[in-house]
Amino acid sequence: MAEKDFLVDLSQVDFDRPIATLDEIRKYNPQRFEMEQLTAVVYANESDYSCVGYKDTSHQDFWVRGHMPGMPLMPGVMMLESIAQLCSFVTQRYDLLGADVVGFGGLEDVRFRDPVLPGDRLIVMCRLEKVRRGRIIICQFQGVVKDRIVVEGTLKGIPIPVEALQKLQAGTRP
Repeated sequence: MAEKDFLVDLSQVDFDRPIATLDEIRKYNPQRFEMEQLTAVVYANESDYSCVGYKDTSHQDFWVRGHMPGMPLMPGVMMLESIAQLCSFVTQRYDLLGADVVGFGGLEDVRFRDPVLPGDRLIVMCRLEKVRRGRIIICQFQGVVKDRIVVEGTLKGIPIPVEALQKLQAGTRP
C-alpha cells in the first residue's frame, strides 16, 4: 500500500527523536512489565489528535516461545494492545476523555494484512475521529512494518471506573 494511504505521512516523522520514551508513556498509561507494548511515541499532532509510536519486537518477547513454536508470529491481540496504548496515550496526554484510565470499548472493521515477526518494528498510528467527553473516543488506526500496512481498523475507548473497580476488588460493591 502506498504511503499516501497512511493516516500520517511517515516521511515527516523523525523516528530518532521520540517525544515520549517509556518513562513518559508511563505517565499516561498504567500498563507495566510484559504488558507495555509501546517502545516510544515519535509524533503527536494536537490539531487532529493523530499520533505515531512504535513497538520494537524481539526474540525475547513473551509471546515468541509459544506463538507459534518454530514460526513465531506476533499475536493480533498484541498488535491491538500496542495500538490501544497509543490511543490511550494521545487521549490522556490531551485529556480528551476526562478519565483516569482509558479502556477498550470495542473494535470495528479490523483487518490483519501481514504478519509481524520478532525483530520487526511495528509502527502504530492513530487519528481521533470522534470524542464524547466522559463517554467514548473513536480512533482510526493502522499498524505498519516497513512500508506495508499489517493491521488497520477502528478502536473505541471508554473511561474505566477506577474507583468502582477498586471497591469491587476489595470485596465491596459500589
